[in-house]
Amino acid sequence: MSKLVKDTEKILADNLHGPGGGLEVLSLAAPLFISQACETVMLFTDRLFLAKLGPEQMAATMGGGLTSFMFVTFFAGLIGYSTAMVAQNLGANRSSRCAVVTTQSLIVALLAYPVVLSCMPLGSLIFTKAGISPEQMKYQVPYFQILMFGQITVLLRCSLGSFFNGIGKTRIIMISNIACMVCNVGLNYLLVFGKLGFPQLGIRGAAYGTVVSGGVGLLVLCFAYFSKTNMRQYAIMSCFRFSKDLMKEMLVLGYPAGLEQCLNLVGFTLMVTAFHSQGTVVASAVTITFNWDLVSFIPLIGVNIAVTSLVGRYVGARDLQTAQRSVFSALKLALIYSVFLLIPFGFFTEHMVNLFRPLEVSSGFEQIQELAVFMVRFIAFYVIADAVLIVFSGALRGAGDTFWTMVISVSMHFMFAFTAFLMFNVFGASPKVVWIMIITLFITFGPLLFLRYRSGHWKKKLVFLVPEESERETGVTAERVQ
Repeated sequence: MSKLVKDTEKILADNLHGPGGGLEVLSLAAPLFISQACETVMLFTDRLFLAKLGPEQMAATMGGGLTSFMFVTFFAGLIGYSTAMVAQNLGANRSSRCAVVTTQSLIVALLAYPVVLSCMPLGSLIFTKAGISPEQMKYQVPYFQILMFGQITVLLRCSLGSFFNGIGKTRIIMISNIACMVCNVGLNYLLVFGKLGFPQLGIRGAAYGTVVSGGVGLLVLCFAYFSKTNMRQYAIMSCFRFSKDLMKEMLVLGYPAGLEQCLNLVGFTLMVTAFHSQGTVVASAVTITFNWDLVSFIPLIGVNIAVTSLVGRYVGARDLQTAQRSVFSALKLALIYSVFLLIPFGFFTEHMVNLFRPLEVSSGFEQIQELAVFMVRFIAFYVIADAVLIVFSGALRGAGDTFWTMVISVSMHFMFAFTAFLMFNVFGASPKVVWIMIITLFITFGPLLFLRYRSGHWKKKLVFLVPEESERETGVTAERVQ
């Protein structure tokens, strides 16, 4: 018995302790996990509240929300690459450059906002051409337009959040997202249903609540970024300058990540649109399904960001062995989470779907429920593949191998969209058959990213950190700045 205990303690020590171990990954991932869970709660409650007013408003939140986010994803992905850059500079003992990286990302965010706003007419055109029903359109268009005006907070939160992710202070992101969630759920309840003297705005209220809560989350990040400790440690006030070297690095290595997120969401939106074009029953069922898919997927993004940060940090320090250890520690964490998800998706599906039953009796909900239960149950088949995909995509990005990660991920999402449109419009397949095909395709893509990682090509793409022009000229280092 004593030998078994000792062996168990050794296994736990080998897996949990030290650089790149499970505890280090967990210390970064746990706050991010909570942060992403807050994002899930916000999206989930928006649709849950509006489901009580009718299936059209619930479906409109998904179509309008996805399309508004689609126009900002390229810039969010590009800005998000600054997580890896900040981590790499921190690992290379150039912490004075971390805030300079963030300044470049803030510049990108401010320049991107007018471009995002100019896409508003295109969004309305997409809804019209997609064949969305008039009942859903009257809710979807105003929801989309209000969210588009609020995308500046998304870009700025992404920029400041990437700084804290890169330096490993993920608790600040957690606090920001908790504040955002509390504000969002409270405001949406008041504005959607018209409580405590507020007007009943329905779907418009949900959009206003989302935009205002995003501003609250941004304020929390600003207070943390400009705190005395942070300004002293990273010389924040002296870092508000344009850096040709760092901007070039962000654009060259970050554009595949931005393009990947943008094209992924385009593909995903097209797939959702294919389902929505099949009528209110199918649109409502797939919206309920993706609400629960969000519960399984978004918290894993915390693991993804943690892997990107740790791999970037250890790659910057030229410690490839610890970088690889971080990857497999994260994989174990993600797989444990995914296994626990099998229980609710497999055994409590009907209860999960019934949460979205409208307040008023609706005979059509029985059809929606039957299809949604079928779809939600099938999510259980790909949660493990989801964990593999999330971990290895984060590892490859942290090491700078962004191009092939983009190719694999974008191919996956457009294959989903192509499959949905082909099977609906050419073969006349039922929604259940189409859903089975998409789940089957999804399961194959996690192993592809693992094979890319296993090939070792990412080791040839290490980002060699060179001093900035100002540092080369003056010899100023991070240590001297501090």
